Amino acid sequence: MYIISRELLVNEQIDAKKVRLIGSDGEQIGIVTLEDALNRAAAERLDLALVSPQASPPVCKIMNYGKYKYEQSKREREARKKQHIVNLKEIRMSPTIEEHDLNTKVRHAKKFLESGDKVKITIRFRGRQIVHSELGKEVLVKMGDMLSDYGKPDSGVQMEGRHMSITYSPINKGE
Repeated sequence: MYIISRELLVNEQIDAKKVRLIGSDGEQIGIVTLEDALNRAAAERLDLALVSPQASPPVCKIMNYGKYKYEQSKREREARKKQHIVNLKEIRMSPTIEEHDLNTKVRHAKKFLESGDKVKITIRFRGRQIVHSELGKEVLVKMGDMLSDYGKPDSGVQMEGRHMSITYSPINKGE
């Protein structure tokens, strides 16, 4: 198994006899010997980089390798800046939650959804409350109605042992 490195082979690291050469301006020069390619790169005061080692013959390009690596790291930094990691926030309640407490939980869920996080709403049944699981379902439906402008459910209500839960994903405003 080959380990593919992100680093290109440069100048004397290349060990092919003949290479397909691409000039510094992107033009196809053709198949030349490695020595001739290295001489052309040195004449332009640039590096010879192995772009495609799997090709037959391997493809090399004349480029400023330091500048290439800098631009590549700059692109990676920009990509990392733009990515958003979606977290899963959980809100726990009981099936006998009062109206004011429910409104507080809804406010927290709205805040999480607006910041782009997923919200898992869980109802914990204690003791004999499990007999009245329809009360928990009513609370989840009521909360879902309050959150309908901010998130959409990923799936239906799920029952896992003594816990009933539903997960909401944020609604993208750009859609």
